[in-house]
Amino acid sequence: MKRAQHGNRELWWAYSAIAVCTAGYVSIVWSQGSIPAAREFLGHSLGIIGFALMIMTEVLYTWRKRSRSSRWGKMSSWLRFHIFTGLVGPYLVLLHTAWHFRGLAGIVMLLTIVVVVSGFIGRYIYTSIPRTVDGSAVMDETLRYEISQINQAIERTPTGFSMQLQGELRNIIAQTSSTPHPLQAAFGRGLALMRLRWQWLRVQRRATPEVADALSALKQRLIARTTLQYQVTSLEITRRMLALWHIVHVPLGLMLFSAAVVHILGAIYYATLLH
Repeated sequence: MKRAQHGNRELWWAYSAIAVCTAGYVSIVWSQGSIPAAREFLGHSLGIIGFALMIMTEVLYTWRKRSRSSRWGKMSSWLRFHIFTGLVGPYLVLLHTAWHFRGLAGIVMLLTIVVVVSGFIGRYIYTSIPRTVDGSAVMDETLRYEISQINQAIERTPTGFSMQLQGELRNIIAQTSSTPHPLQAAFGRGLALMRLRWQWLRVQRRATPEVADALSALKQRLIARTTLQYQVTSLEITRRMLALWHIVHVPLGLMLFSAAVVHILGAIYYATLLH
């Protein structure tokens, strides 16, 4: 079964876009000698583009989730786009404020920050649930079967290591074979993998070039098994956390866009109709 790979490409794309926007904004501030006001052309443009991206964040991904047709693209691709626009859009809105946070505009910005932070939490919870390439969650039985296959591969690991190295490998294999506590599995996956990689650095220093390939293969199997074990243990609690997160995140998003619409209408009324 093909599994979805949860990388950080969308984060790097978003950070790159934010860096480019920051460089352009700083250059304009430098040339003008002042921060562009929210009511000026640049400030309005940043606000319009940022709000349009935030609307896309809220609407397009939700629309794709409710669509059962796969011809509109994979859920994983839409999720990456959702995260990209959900970061770049609020940042442009932040630049639009000209660093003034009074009144309703300040409330909108505060809600924006809360929703973005909530989105980061949701992304971590979502990626903790193993999924297929079409975005469907993987069942417990599938994960346990994959663990059994990896265990068989670990048992077939070729010998030829020194006695000291064999002892260290047995200790690492034994440590990574235990089932984690549910709460530990839900929040400690990254620390467990970091600890495994750190232990492996010490092993590699004592290894000879002749066993490098066998060690590398064993390392990948242990990382895969550790990841699967944490996923199996945390699957149910992670699903409940994701459901609870939706209960909180969706109303926050609705509050944000309601306040943003009121702010936009007020800006149009006071800045345009009264002049």
